[in-house]
Amino acid sequence: MQGAAAGRWAVAACFFVNGFLVGSWAPQIPLVASRFGLSETAIGLLILVFGIGAVLAMPACGYLISRLGSRPVLRVASILCALSFAGLAIAAEVWQLAIALALFGMVLGAMDVSMNANAVAVERGLQRAIMSSSHGFWSLGGFAGAGIGGLLIEQVGYALHAGLVVGFCLALVLLALPFLIAEERAIGGHGAEGARRGLPRNPLVYLTGVIALFCMLPEGAVLDWAALYLKQEMGAGIAEASLAYTAFSGTMAIMRFAGDGLRNRLGAVKTLRYSGMIATLGMLGAGLAPTPLIATFAFAFAGLGIANMVPIIFSAAGNQPGLSPGAGMSVVTTIGYSGILVAPSLVGFVAERTGFSLIFIAFSGMLAVVLLMARLVRSADGIRVETAG
Repeated sequence: MQGAAAGRWAVAACFFVNGFLVGSWAPQIPLVASRFGLSETAIGLLILVFGIGAVLAMPACGYLISRLGSRPVLRVASILCALSFAGLAIAAEVWQLAIALALFGMVLGAMDVSMNANAVAVERGLQRAIMSSSHGFWSLGGFAGAGIGGLLIEQVGYALHAGLVVGFCLALVLLALPFLIAEERAIGGHGAEGARRGLPRNPLVYLTGVIALFCMLPEGAVLDWAALYLKQEMGAGIAEASLAYTAFSGTMAIMRFAGDGLRNRLGAVKTLRYSGMIATLGMLGAGLAPTPLIATFAFAFAGLGIANMVPIIFSAAGNQPGLSPGAGMSVVTTIGYSGILVAPSLVGFVAERTGFSLIFIAFSGMLAVVLLMARLVRSADGIRVETAG
């Protein structure tokens, strides 16, 4: 139990570092555009390269975790992840930047799968949920990386900012890595062998991936398009429009830190159902809102619901019967993140013809489907202790 308690904070540090690196990249993007004279389309393609790198690494990482366990994979991936951020500043040509982004995406994706798989191991060791608060640390890291990064770049420039990010993240992971715990290797011979031979055969893990996709697409849509929705279709100013995602991410971060307690009390299925109800109503309200203020409140309400949906689904993926945590996690994360790659351009294409209001209404329907499929995440309750009252 003591090892699992220390491992809980070690994996939380990994989630924070992963979020901090993603957040630190955000303020670098405008500078990349000016350094290389890139158009919005070119920047979009580079971001696509970053995402493709992450998605390609996820199945390979799941295979490695099934062979070696999450701890050694996370140790290597987190160190490489911290170091790879330097490549974004060192690149002197566009092709070098593309390679640096692909590598950065690959190690971020590997770290994502392995840290979620290790969080499942911690949940089993502690016999209670910690996945939601772990994702809360990711949100906190992203908030800190983006906020501090913008200030640092203004003061010291993009190159020194990258160096400071690498130094900070490397120091934090080196402090945390000795305390990571290893999952029990007796996961079940059939599951481990199946992971080695190829893709999992159990259709439930793929349905779980679809549920993750249906949760992650609305979350990504708010990030990419909420401000434009308020500005173009409701006439909000830039400052007012930016509050939509700020409110959404703020309520989501707060609820993620409260989510483990709710899940330990209610169970994964009930928590996902209640979360789905709130998320569906919030997203529907945002699509039907008559004013920017009401839409902002609706997005904030949706954030309360969406916050714990993905952590619950990831925990279910890591507790699939007869399947190693890494194998289940890699399938679900790959399906979820693959959709996010396609979604921004698809949403933009459709919104030009229908407007964003119908887009957010459609996403509320997608969240309602998750609500109806909530029983599929009951494997997430496999970590809970059976008590008699």
